[in-house]
Amino acid sequence: MAVYVDNEQIEWRGKHWCHLVADTLDELHAFAKRLGLKRAWFQAKASYPHYDVTTTLRDRAMRIGALDGDRRTIIRCAKALKMEQKTGCVPKCEEQQPQRQLAMSFGE
Repeated sequence: MAVYVDNEQIEWRGKHWCHLVADTLDELHAFAKRLGLKRAWFQAKASYPHYDVTTTLRDRAMRIGALDGDRRTIIRCAKALKMEQKTGCVPKCEEQQPQRQLAMSFGE
């Protein structure tokens, strides 16, 4: 199990933001709590479940154990988290879509 943070640095409200995801929702929430994020900040209704973090928090997350998430990893986690959120079950790795299909949009 792992937690990942991308390096998107999306500019919004004068800050640069990144996305925090994990292999499971429980792990994501536990790590977010360690970072001092409020559960109310969880993006449950976004295109995929995640927390938004500033670049400063991204650096802190990396120092305490988050991994740098490339696009493929973030999409894989996004799909798994969305499935877990929808069904309540954590998908097994072998049940996830093949690597070549991971680049498809989050909305599918």
